[in-house]
Amino acid sequence: MATIGLDRLYYAKITENENGEETYDTPVPLAKAISAELSVELAEATLYADDGAAEVVKEFQSGTLTLGVADIGVDAAEVLTGATLDDNKVLISTSEDGGAPVAIGFRAKKANGKYRYFWLYRVKFGIPATNLQTKGDSITFSTPTIEGTVMRRNKPDGQGKHPWKAEVSEDDPGVSPETITGWYTEVYEPVFAVGGGSE
Repeated sequence: MATIGLDRLYYAKITENENGEETYDTPVPLAKAISAELSVELAEATLYADDGAAEVVKEFQSGTLTLGVADIGVDAAEVLTGATLDDNKVLISTSEDGGAPVAIGFRAKKANGKYRYFWLYRVKFGIPATNLQTKGDSITFSTPTIEGTVMRRNKPDGQGKHPWKAEVSEDDPGVSPETITGWYTEVYEPVFAVGGGSE
């Protein structure tokens, strides 16, 4: 179903253990969302046998998340880009900056009024783009965009795989209300029954 809206943009800091496996801090609001564009790159291989394609493998390699936001506050800018506040509370960006990866959560309103919820488990952002324009005859809003690389997380799920995205629609059959109401209280962790089947 088509989506017609976007809101509740959150991020969660990541802490890695000695094996690089992630734990997530409590999610906090990032900014008022204007747009989110996610493009995905797949690693693809085709095995040919008997003059035709016998096997095709397509695996997630990485993705790009481009966020249009109303404003990125200094707290979020420090975490996402590695910029720092000086003693006068001025945000300073340097050539050596590099923010740590974070998890990004948001939701998109569907045409039926229900929402589709997302968590991207590991996103590393660059410096926000700033578009400025002089005031003319009409009002034009200039808002920042920030682009991040979406990666799989290091921590495996209950099936031994490395997820990069969690997605659910609140009106999907069998989705518990607790999954939706708890979406922003913590980064969603995949749940699998013992033996590998989904619950």
